[in-house]
Amino acid sequence: MASISIRDMSVSYNKGKSLVLEKMNLEVKDGEFCVFLGPSGCGKSTAMQCVAGLLHPVSGEIRFGDQVMSAVEGKKETTFVEPQERNIAMVFQEYALYPNMTVRENMSFALKTQKVPREQIDAKVNEMAKLLEIEDFLDRRIANLSGGQRQRVALGRAMVRNANVFLLDEPLGNLDAKLRDKVRYELKQIQKRMHVTTVYVTHDQTEAMTMADHIVLMKQGKIMQQGTPFDLYDHPNCLFVAGFLGTPEINTFPCTVREAGSGLVLEGKGFTVAVPKEMSACLKGYVGSQVILGIRPSDFTLASEGSENAFTGEIDGVEPLGDAFLIHVHVDGQMMIFKYTGDKAPQGTKITMAPNLKKLHLFDPKTEKRINA
Repeated sequence: MASISIRDMSVSYNKGKSLVLEKMNLEVKDGEFCVFLGPSGCGKSTAMQCVAGLLHPVSGEIRFGDQVMSAVEGKKETTFVEPQERNIAMVFQEYALYPNMTVRENMSFALKTQKVPREQIDAKVNEMAKLLEIEDFLDRRIANLSGGQRQRVALGRAMVRNANVFLLDEPLGNLDAKLRDKVRYELKQIQKRMHVTTVYVTHDQTEAMTMADHIVLMKQGKIMQQGTPFDLYDHPNCLFVAGFLGTPEINTFPCTVREAGSGLVLEGKGFTVAVPKEMSACLKGYVGSQVILGIRPSDFTLASEGSENAFTGEIDGVEPLGDAFLIHVHVDGQMMIFKYTGDKAPQGTKITMAPNLKKLHLFDPKTEKRINA
């Protein structure tokens, strides 16, 4: 297998006049499951296509292990390995299947070109077909399959190969919800067993959180933050990262930092929260100024009215999830969400909630960067 190293990679579609990727730097370890995550147009698919060799960067270098796949020095491309020579397996949103072939022929095509013995080909194809629940379709032609079935065939075709790198561009998008959950889990288990370096592109944060060893969260052609799912969820380095990860989205409140006795408090519309001692040092320069307080919906608990650090508001609506309730609350004119895990939804029109003070997220309102460690 192979690690992937990207150094100062930039991409332009108009000869360098504007960049869709700007000086991207990334290390994907050997056998790691790396997810490129971000909204539409952020550059995640462009980055993956450069790794695949389908696009030529205007600057920078890409390596698989010690082998240079692409290199640009100055404005001259000094190295470029063609896609078919990179030993990669790709699955894209557009299935790219051979319509004149059967499912079995599509899945076995790459193995046949590698002259793998027939018995091994049949065993691998049958194993993947069973896993992806397409064993009944092996002798059907692609034109006779639904979109979801075609996507499973595309997944299977990539997974039977002995590739150094898997490149998957939103491969689960056309599957129904139940099958998507199953294939998501099984795909991660297969990747772990095969120990194959994988780059996976998605805009779905649930896929990223559940599958990734390493998330690369992008916006407008730049990496905003990268690390483990827990790194990004528990310690977002900016408001964009905090808001992009987490369902429901994090609650944010403008607050003023005030001195109160020997400590500090965060004073917002309709609430006052005491700043934990371990967070006070980073807020000393903000006394009298505003910060943005972020609290995830699951980091509240029910409290009695008048409790310290509590938020009291009017219940606007309740959404049952089965194992929890999403309670929409107006707090002095501002809407927030509380994820309540009790057996029954709170009764009445008012509710009081207390935040977990150990899980406060503080951001500078001008730079939108994280303040607390």
